[in-house]
Amino acid sequence: MKRFDNKTVLVTGGNSGIGLATAQQFAREGARVIITGRDQATLDSARASLGEGALALQSDQGSIADTGRLAALLAEQNITLDAIFINAGVAKFAPFDAITEAAWDASFDANVKGPYFLIQALASRLNRGAAIVLNGSINAHIGMPSSSVYAASKAALISLAKTLSAELLPQGVRVNVVSPGPVTTPLYGRLGLEAEQLGEMAAAIQGQIPLKRFGTPEEVAGAVLYLAAAESAFIVGTELIVDGGMSQL
Repeated sequence: MKRFDNKTVLVTGGNSGIGLATAQQFAREGARVIITGRDQATLDSARASLGEGALALQSDQGSIADTGRLAALLAEQNITLDAIFINAGVAKFAPFDAITEAAWDASFDANVKGPYFLIQALASRLNRGAAIVLNGSINAHIGMPSSSVYAASKAALISLAKTLSAELLPQGVRVNVVSPGPVTTPLYGRLGLEAEQLGEMAAAIQGQIPLKRFGTPEEVAGAVLYLAAAESAFIVGTELIVDGGMSQL
C-alpha cells in the first residue's frame, strides 16, 4: 500500500519547480492531487503528469478573492483534504534602499497574507489527521544582502507554523515547515536580476554550500511528503531545513 492511497492533497504553485515535483511524488504515492497556479498553460501541462482524477485550478495565492473561489469550488464538489503544501510565493531581491511599498506589499501578499487566509478558508475542508506543510526558506535565517523583504516574509510564514499548530491541533491538523536552501527551479529566473547578475549570484551562493551544489526540487519534495505522511505524526510546528548544510556554517 502506498503512503497516500485514498488521500486527497492540494499543492499551491503546483505547476512548476518544487510544487510540481511534490505534486508528482504525491501522485506516485497514490494521492489524488489538486494543484493551483496562475498560468493556465503550465497548469494544463502539469495536470497531465498527475494521473487520473487530478485537478488543475487557476488561482493566485496572493488574491483573497481567488482564495474564496477556491474554497467554494472544493466545497461545491464536496472535496476534503488530507494534506496541503503551501508552496506558491514570490522571491524578489533588491537592496534595502531600493525597496518600494509596492514591492513590500507584493511579497507579503503572496508569502504571508495569502497562505494565512488560504488556511483559514480551507480549515473546514481538512480531514482529521490532515497535515499542512508551508514552504519557508533559509533566507529567514542567514541575513543575505538584498533579501530583506523576502527573508522577512518567510520568517513570518515560519512563525505561523507554531501558532497555527496550536490553533489547529484540536481538530487534529498538524502544521510544519520545509525550508529549502538554493534549489534549481524556474523561480531563480524570476528574481528580477539581469542574466550576468544572476550568474554571479548563483556562483557566489554555490560556493557557500558545503555540498557545493544546488538542491533539486525532488529533494525538497521528499521532505514535504515526509512531513505530510503518517510517519511524521509526532512532528508539530517544526521547521525542516533542506539546504545542503548552508545555514549551518
